[in-house]
Amino acid sequence: MLKRIKSGTRTRFKKTDFNSFLFFLLFAIVIWVFVQFSKQYNEILQIPVVYINVPPDKLLKEDNPTTVELRMQENGFRIAWFSLFPPTLEINVTNADEENGRLVYLFDEHRAEILNQLNIDFEDSNFIREGVVIGFEQKQEKKLPVIPRIDIEFAAGYSAIEDLRFTPDSVRVSGPDNILDTLAALYTTAVSLTKVKNDISGTVQLDTSQLPNVSFYQNKIKYSLDVEKFTEGKVQVPIELTNVPAGLNVVIFPKETVLFFQVNLKDFSKVTASDFRVVANFKSVKENQDFIIPEVVQKPEFTSNIRLNEKRIQFIIKK
Repeated sequence: MLKRIKSGTRTRFKKTDFNSFLFFLLFAIVIWVFVQFSKQYNEILQIPVVYINVPPDKLLKEDNPTTVELRMQENGFRIAWFSLFPPTLEINVTNADEENGRLVYLFDEHRAEILNQLNIDFEDSNFIREGVVIGFEQKQEKKLPVIPRIDIEFAAGYSAIEDLRFTPDSVRVSGPDNILDTLAALYTTAVSLTKVKNDISGTVQLDTSQLPNVSFYQNKIKYSLDVEKFTEGKVQVPIELTNVPAGLNVVIFPKETVLFFQVNLKDFSKVTASDFRVVANFKSVKENQDFIIPEVVQKPEFTSNIRLNEKRIQFIIKK
């Protein structure tokens, strides 16, 4: 019995001693790490860079620097953080100076911008080089007309007063010559509007999906259209026979036709039969033809969808 007690006591002491040893070892390591990382170090770190706000008339070369070297004099914790999670430096290309066909971005001239991004002190940290030299190719420019792809379906009884308005009607682009030479116009993305009964306006993006190497000085346009309720009217209009050769007696029938038109409600009362002129041009008659196709040669500007009840006008020649 006594032997069992002694054996158990020794085992318990061994476990306790090991746990204590492990605790003090880990504690010592933590203290050592803390002491080491609290010291000041002078290290050179690689900071990744990206180029933003590239002018649309310039194409950056692919071999431009992707990192810059930053010498940091900081404690180990800060050095380790920058090494594991390096911040990305955004270089605003529009702020670079153009020299001898290259763009030069000097770090000292943009201290505030860099401090904002990297949160470093220039007294304790500095870049190995004074700046970044950015190679580029000059793009060519061209002004192209815009063709809107806006499909409008009006609600029953409604229509547009005039054509779709859009601004701007042309946009400047830049890019390689071999691409710009193939472009005659720019198109918008497709827009479909249905059951339209009110004035419409909005913006639509230009379709740039097939032009990855072309830069657009503007990538959207504004459009607007006035919409009103329309009604259909009809008037009885005389048919005028023209260009009959001298000495020829030509008789047409019918001598009048019903003319249908569309007009917005506010202008409906303004329309009269005398506003229209329907002509049967005898000169258009071909050999062995006994009819003339009438044409509307005069109508009020605010009317639309003009059509005649009579598609053909018969005629006879009296001797």
